[in-house]
Amino acid sequence: MADTRSAPVGRPREFDVDAAIDQALLVFWQRGYEGASLATLTEAMGISKPSMYAAFGKKDELFRLVLERYVEGPASYTARALEEPTAREVAEAMLRGAVRTTTMPDGFGGCLTVQGALTSSEGSAAAFDLLVRWRNDAGRQLEERFRRAAAEGDLPRSADPAQLSRYIMTVGFGIAVQAADGVARADLDEVASVALQAWPH
Repeated sequence: MADTRSAPVGRPREFDVDAAIDQALLVFWQRGYEGASLATLTEAMGISKPSMYAAFGKKDELFRLVLERYVEGPASYTARALEEPTAREVAEAMLRGAVRTTTMPDGFGGCLTVQGALTSSEGSAAAFDLLVRWRNDAGRQLEERFRRAAAEGDLPRSADPAQLSRYIMTVGFGIAVQAADGVARADLDEVASVALQAWPH
């Protein structure tokens, strides 16, 4: 997609903004927020630091754009999962999606929303808080979906939507950590299968 943001007259932007964000996404995904230095980011994006600041602002502002791209792309399985017809299918789509996404990139694995906030200094507080909000929002949306399932009789009366949501989110993020450690996709799929065996009947 062409860059529609204005540039100074006589000095057109000489790089593809979308491609640059995609490259930044891979750097943040692999190295986390703190581990992604400006030098590494600009090299991967193929631009200079002044160009990066002019196009994207500060590092945390670039990261916000990257997270939006990640949510719309690799992590879009979360939104699709909520549309599954039954609560159990929602849970399975969440876990299988986590497995696929966290084992998808060549050469590394894990989840941007987990990798990005494993460590946090004062300088990365904005990115850390952004990721916490994203993860909490995802958990709330899943809980709301399970509450609807309970109201529709799709879950037994003994099931607690809040507990189920925390359970699925915890297993999903655990899968991401295991993927970052190099655990194979097939093994993580087995983890998802075992987790689903505990689904309330």
